[in-house]
Amino acid sequence: VQLQASGGGLVQTGGSLRLSCVASGRTFGLYTTAWFRQAPGKEREFVAGISSSSGIVPYADSVKGRFTISRDNAKNTVYLQMNSLKPEDTAVYYCAGDHRRKVGSAWSGNNGYDYWGQGTLVTVSS
Repeated sequence: VQLQASGGGLVQTGGSLRLSCVASGRTFGLYTTAWFRQAPGKEREFVAGISSSSGIVPYADSVKGRFTISRDNAKNTVYLQMNSLKPEDTAVYYCAGDHRRKVGSAWSGNNGYDYWGQGTLVTVSS
């Protein structure tokens, strides 16, 4: 499975961006997809995830109410709509995928995903 993330850029505080993650290759059975981010000097952290049926959609507390994750299975694409962006949202955003279903805290573990995209940089200016 290959994951291609795109959509990053420079935006002012309060602005919006939509990230896309396109999956190719052996995508059948790719049950979980998630977005992580890594700010300079910090560890990579979980942002949001979505199950294959879109029935399970966990979010990090820091983005609840501002970010929305969704997927279009016909296009093998997962989106992250980011609204009301803050300078602390500045980071490289990575999409990750896995064939295993996840429960609870398993969504946020970096080691729980077999496939990673290359990352896209989001910069929010103050």
